[in-house]
Amino acid sequence: MFADTSYDALSMDDIARHAGVAKGLIYYYFTNKRGYYLAIVEESVAELVARAGSHPELPRAQRVQRTVDGYLLYARHHQAAYRTIVTGGVGFDVQVQSIRDTVRAQLLATLAEGAYGRTDIPATARLALLGWMTAVEGITLDWIGDPLLPQEEVRELLVRLLRATLETIGELVPQCPAPPPDDTVA
Repeated sequence: MFADTSYDALSMDDIARHAGVAKGLIYYYFTNKRGYYLAIVEESVAELVARAGSHPELPRAQRVQRTVDGYLLYARHHQAAYRTIVTGGVGFDVQVQSIRDTVRAQLLATLAEGAYGRTDIPATARLALLGWMTAVEGITLDWIGDPLLPQEEVRELLVRLLRATLETIGELVPQCPAPPPDDTVA
């Protein structure tokens, strides 16, 4: 509902009617409309982060493809939630920004762990991975808005951009060598 109607235009009555429950039930669990809105955002990001860290038993190359595919599927099937997470919510929403920053930190830690076996990485490596994640967000937003390319091509683009990012990090930060060329990170 928040995707189709502005936050201010939605009432608790609208939300309760759409959910098929009494308005009091929503107040009981979420206190107010804002609590409900933030709960939706938090639930959405939890699923996104869980996908990124799943299947550690797979080889890296397979894991990164699976992770990127899962990310793209999530964005395509949950477009409103994805846009809210990436763009920061209604206007400039400090709490949604905080949720987004937490998700980015968790995804960054997952990438660093997959690439280097640790989450504490130098600032240059962190900034490069954050730059890749920002590119992923922008490409994904554009793609779900007008999916001209098949998902497989978008996945391949993102995986290759990650490979290039890791190689650049390896050149600039000797203590963070890129994984072998036949492997990648997830």
